[in-house]
Amino acid sequence: MIYSSNRDALHKSAEETLTVRYIDVGQGDCICITCGGETMLIDCGEASEAENVRRCLNKEEIEAFDFVVATHPHSDHMGGMAEIVKSYDIGEFIMPSLAERDVPTTLYFEKFLDAAEEKELKVTKAEAGRKGKLGDARWEIVAPVSDEYSNTNNYSVGIVLYHGENSFIFTGDAEASAEEEMVNSGRFGHIDVYKAGHHGSKTSSSELFMDTISPDIAVISCGRGNSYGHPDVEALNEIRRYTDEIYRTDMCGSVEITSDGKELEVRCER
Repeated sequence: MIYSSNRDALHKSAEETLTVRYIDVGQGDCICITCGGETMLIDCGEASEAENVRRCLNKEEIEAFDFVVATHPHSDHMGGMAEIVKSYDIGEFIMPSLAERDVPTTLYFEKFLDAAEEKELKVTKAEAGRKGKLGDARWEIVAPVSDEYSNTNNYSVGIVLYHGENSFIFTGDAEASAEEEMVNSGRFGHIDVYKAGHHGSKTSSSELFMDTISPDIAVISCGRGNSYGHPDVEALNEIRRYTDEIYRTDMCGSVEITSDGKELEVRCER
């Protein structure tokens, strides 16, 4: 399926192809972005999915990452991060800075810290307003906005990615209050492709947030028959106010979206 943006060009048309792969890791998140020979990984799913992720990355001949982003320290987002750190050279690792009481003491996080120390990995605090490039694409961190939250989900790193006329947003598990902070920061407006927050939970995809981004395509990363009931009917209905182009990893498998700077092409594993 090909979706063509009808908006006036806000950015220079790009020549290099951007590919965003929403890798099916069951009930978790894992997004691999490539453009112009440069790569970014956002989350990696549970530790049990590490071999699956490695297999997918090897298929695409990815041997290193310019950037790896851990949106927040929950196991369904970075449970397998120790294996990523051990297996790939990483230019920069970006994650939120948590209040001391919120720093995990779990085994997967301790393994990540050990692997990062062993590889002498550069770990950078995610700061809203920071901008960067990935090939012809450009990205901006839009969350977290505050220094401290009562809910770990709201520490989630939010990133907006622009490629020519096309735009993508990734918000981890950020819930309504963090979404409101992002909107109030005024850093973005309409977004073409929305990676649904918190696996399609009703705690995310708030009316204010959806009114702001009014997406044309949505991707929901969730596990088949998951015990959380994701995606929630309430969240699905909110997303459907804007688009019927909804792709779910529990139904479609991995989802790949390519951009030539003007058009978006969607491919599904099944």
